[in-house]
Amino acid sequence: MPRPGSHSYDNERRRLRKQLDRQGMSEQELKKRVARKLQSDPAKSPRKVGGDRAEGPKSERPHGGER
Repeated sequence: MPRPGSHSYDNERRRLRKQLDRQGMSEQELKKRVARKLQSDPAKSPRKVGGDRAEGPKSERPHGGER
């Protein structure tokens, strides 16, 4: 699934807006429903940063790069 900020995410958002706009919704309701629909899917939520890469270079880690 597309991630927020990606080109495919924008395309999907645009497609949903067009689909809901054809139903005659107001602009505010349109924004709310599109955001809710895109955010409800956990596969589309931003990835969490973690693991060894988030700690920086091994030589600069407080524990000296050894575990």
